[in-house]
Amino acid sequence: VQLQACGGGLVQAGEPLRLSCVVSGRTFSGVIMGWFRQAPGKEREFVATVSWSGRNSYYADSVRGRFTISRDNAKNTVYLQMDSLKPEDTAVYYCAGKSTNYSSSVYYSGNDYDYWGQGTPVTVSS
Repeated sequence: VQLQACGGGLVQAGEPLRLSCVVSGRTFSGVIMGWFRQAPGKEREFVATVSWSGRNSYYADSVRGRFTISRDNAKNTVYLQMDSLKPEDTAVYYCAGKSTNYSSSVYYSGNDYDYWGQGTPVTVSS
């Protein structure tokens, strides 16, 4: 299974950015998807997750109301729309996947995920 994340870059505070992650090597349905991030010198942290049905999602408090996770199962792709970006959002963003038999489940612990992408860097300047 391969996860390929892209869309990172350098933006100014307040601007939007959309990350994408394409999954290959297995059926995309049946996989919970999540986004995590790691800032320089900090631990990896949870950002957002979406169930494989797309009906349920969950966000970290720090991004709730600004970020939106979504998925297109026909394209094997999960997205992270990031609006009103702040300098503290600067990090390398990773997509991750977890196999499941439950269409509405979500997970926010990185330890629960089976597959990881390579990361895409996001830098927000003030």
